[in-house]
Amino acid sequence: MAQAAAARLITKIVDAQSARGTASVVLTGGRNGNALLAAIAASPARDAVDWSRLDLWWGDERFVPSDDPERNAVQARDELLDAVPVNPARVHEMPASDGVDGSDVEAAAARYAEELAKAAGPGDRTGVPAFDVLLLGVGPDTHVASLFPEHPGVRETERTVVGVRGAPKPPPTRISLTLPAIRAAREVWLLAAGEDKADAVALALSGPGELLAPASGVYGRSRTLWLLDRPAAAKIPPQLYPPASA
Repeated sequence: MAQAAAARLITKIVDAQSARGTASVVLTGGRNGNALLAAIAASPARDAVDWSRLDLWWGDERFVPSDDPERNAVQARDELLDAVPVNPARVHEMPASDGVDGSDVEAAAARYAEELAKAAGPGDRTGVPAFDVLLLGVGPDTHVASLFPEHPGVRETERTVVGVRGAPKPPPTRISLTLPAIRAAREVWLLAAGEDKADAVALALSGPGELLAPASGVYGRSRTLWLLDRPAAAKIPPQLYPPASA
C-alpha cells in the first residue's frame, strides 16, 4: 500500500507543478503515513518532484516539544524530508509545546490557522489553501488527524484548526485540522493497512456519520480516495465494492 500510494503521490505532485508551478500536500503521521514517506524516499521517481516548489503542511500534530521523536514533523524529517531538497520556508510545521505560545494549545492552534489563512488564495473561502492532496491515516477507532469519535473537535464547524485535549491515545494534547479544513482539499486520500484497521474501514464506509466515525465525514472537493491493503479491506461489505468493468 505504501509503495502504491507513494507512486500515486509523486505523480500527483508532478502533475500539479506542471499545471500551476507549485503543489501543496498535507502530510499525516502514524504507521501508514510514515511508511508512505519512506517509500517516497526509496523511490527513484522522487527526483521528478521539484521539492523547492512544494508546500508541506500537517493534518495534526502531537503537542510536545519540537525535538520530541513522537512529533509527526520529526518523524517526517527522519523518513523523507532530510533526504530531499525541500525549501524550509515551505515546510509548515504545527507549533510545538516549547514554542512562543508555551503550553497554550488553543493559542498554538490559532497561530497555525493564521498561517493557513495567509497562504490561502483569493478564491479559498474556507481560510485554508486548496491543498492538492491531503493525506489521512485511519485509526482503529476510525479517527483521522486528531479528530476522535464523539470528541469536541469533530463537531467543530467554524475554525480550521483546534487544540485537542484528552485524546484517547497518547499524548492527550494535540493540534488538528478540522473537518471544514480537510474538506477544502482538492483530493483527500485515506490510508489504511493491516488487519487491525479492517473494522474501522468497514464502519467508516458504511456511512455512520462523522460523530461516530470521523473517517466517514472526510472528503475532497474533487476526489476522495481510499488506499487499502487486502487485510484492511477484508471486512468491507460486498455491496460497497464498485461494479466490475466490462
